[in-house]
Amino acid sequence: MSPAVERRCFALDLRDDAAAIASYRHWHRPGGPPAQVTQSLRAAGIVALDIYLIGNRLFMIMDSVSRAGVTSSDESAEPEVRAWEALMGELQQDLPFPKQSSGAGRWQLLEHIYSLAAQP
Repeated sequence: MSPAVERRCFALDLRDDAAAIASYRHWHRPGGPPAQVTQSLRAAGIVALDIYLIGNRLFMIMDSVSRAGVTSSDESAEPEVRAWEALMGELQQDLPFPKQSSGAGRWQLLEHIYSLAAQP
């Protein structure tokens, strides 16, 4: 039996600066993130991850499966991952309202309020 896939969505703002937004786009192009970052995401059980941008607001959709013994702190042990997080942190800013949910770093978990599949 396959492990269940969990979908979670997050939001975050970039600095409202054209250069910061361009840099973020550059770093997220195919082949942009360091290989160790991609490997650590996959090792954590993330099977799909997409980021969307409008203005300076980011939306991330992440599908993951539970991996026994793997936590987000395992990822941060890698120097390349820590360097990536520091670099992204320079381009990001908190959302303009109080943090309401636990997410990774500044990313805030969105509340799922509608599903077409749940409709009669």
